[in-house]
Amino acid sequence: MSHDALTVDIKSEHDGDAIVYRLRGSLDLATAPSLRAALIEAANEGKHEIIVDLSQLEFLDSTGLGALIGAHRRALENGGRVRLIVNEGAIQRLLTITGLMRIFAVYSTLDAALSDRDRLIASL
Repeated sequence: MSHDALTVDIKSEHDGDAIVYRLRGSLDLATAPSLRAALIEAANEGKHEIIVDLSQLEFLDSTGLGALIGAHRRALENGGRVRLIVNEGAIQRLLTITGLMRIFAVYSTLDAALSDRDRLIASL
């Protein structure tokens, strides 16, 4: 599959107080606006506890990171937060290298994110 053919498949679900977004594909210049719009819509509806599952994401660039950082700022301003779910691999390394592992609460599973346990820490 060529990089141009990748898209983000956003599936949101409510789990208790948190809204969960499960992303698949590539979060980049072409697809980040869709995620940004979904996250802004959630904030406008008063949903500030957000979990973004990046475990099925194949690619993440700076535009995608910008969408996540913007959501994080909006959530914090409203007493909420954005938690991320990642697998070991390129996305986790990117979050570590950029220092975002220290900014976001990052977990390896949805259960861990929901219960706020077993937070991953940055390691190179």
